[in-house]
Amino acid sequence: MDARREFRIAALLAAVFAAFYFLPVGMPRFDGAVTEALELTKWYAREHVILCLLPAFWIAGAIAAFVSQASVMRYLGPKAPKPLAYGVGSVSGTILAVCSCTVLPLFAGIYRMGAGLGPAIAFLYSGPAINALAIILTAKVLGAQIGLARAVGAVVFSVVIGLLMAYFFRRDEREKAARAVNLPQPEGGRPLRQTAAFFATLVGILVFANWGASGSDGFFATVFALKWWLTGGLGLLLAWQLWRWFGLEAGKLAVVVAAVAAVAVISGGHAAAAVLTGTLGLAWLTAGRKDEAGEWFDQAWGYTKQITPLLLGGVLVAGLLLGRPGYEGLIPSEWISQSVGGNSLGANLFASLAGALMYFATLTEIPILQGLIGNGMGSGPALALLLAGPALSLPNMLVINSVIGPKKTATYVMLVVVMATITGWIYGAI
Repeated sequence: MDARREFRIAALLAAVFAAFYFLPVGMPRFDGAVTEALELTKWYAREHVILCLLPAFWIAGAIAAFVSQASVMRYLGPKAPKPLAYGVGSVSGTILAVCSCTVLPLFAGIYRMGAGLGPAIAFLYSGPAINALAIILTAKVLGAQIGLARAVGAVVFSVVIGLLMAYFFRRDEREKAARAVNLPQPEGGRPLRQTAAFFATLVGILVFANWGASGSDGFFATVFALKWWLTGGLGLLLAWQLWRWFGLEAGKLAVVVAAVAAVAVISGGHAAAAVLTGTLGLAWLTAGRKDEAGEWFDQAWGYTKQITPLLLGGVLVAGLLLGRPGYEGLIPSEWISQSVGGNSLGANLFASLAGALMYFATLTEIPILQGLIGNGMGSGPALALLLAGPALSLPNMLVINSVIGPKKTATYVMLVVVMATITGWIYGAI
């Protein structure tokens, strides 16, 4: 018998027992925090899993199934020209404009297919941070100066953080580049135009299904009014592509399309119900096949199994500690309000750390900041939170750790927090 192993087991059992023995059930703050954790997780499951994560899982699976590793290495690998690699990484994230959790399956997909750490990190940061609608609303609600500072800071951050990550872990990148030399060139395969059109359809469904209201007239408001017509049209286009290019049975595709339309009508236009029906129908069409469509399902299901438990667990912990906007968890909201006044380095650091731990759905950071600024938050800490918050969250960190490991994850988080702190401090001093 291994005495040390048995001692560790006994210590773990004792710690679990003590935690339950002294559990502060009945104390208002603890009971409220537990309720907030469950409420936040419930909200996340209803508002983000179906409309955001499920399409993202299918896109990540498509990257793994239909994009050759050699192609990824050519454009995003360690040996790819830096302007091309970082340009593609940052621009791709900008086009998606997703939240810090939705970008994770896509990041995992391109990184595991051979993308260099730097371009992959640029993509990871730019997706939630460089959101055109969020930047416009920031300028409108919080002021043009902070809106411009957020836009410039986010673009610079995505590239600089990516370059620094590649430099810090250059030995790993050299080994990856050496392995890439022996990769075989892809033979045959689907025409590039078909692959590009297929991915454009999937990305369009993700983007339009999650298009937020702008609160004013103009292009964004027009798209918002038409978002479900656009999403539905792209869904029909996807069905046609699956029939013509992937050989799926027309009869089964017709059944899925009819089921989605029926659910949409019966539910009174409930978008999540229709999207969930379409997702289950797509799984029914592709699961168990021995061709590329079956490989697509297998890859998407693999990402779903890996990422979903970590995200939901992270959201639960974040809700327990910080609560939802307007509600409190274990950490009193007054502590946060009192710690972000003025423009000291400490205030900027606290704002960056708080933003890094909190979960912000797309656009929700703006009304939260509006309330904090009204309670005395300085302009520097406000920018620091805007640069760190949308790109990071506790659930986001848990998943990144499972993809690139604890050392690289800690370095990425540290770079975001430190750069956000310094940038906010300089902005507040100007």
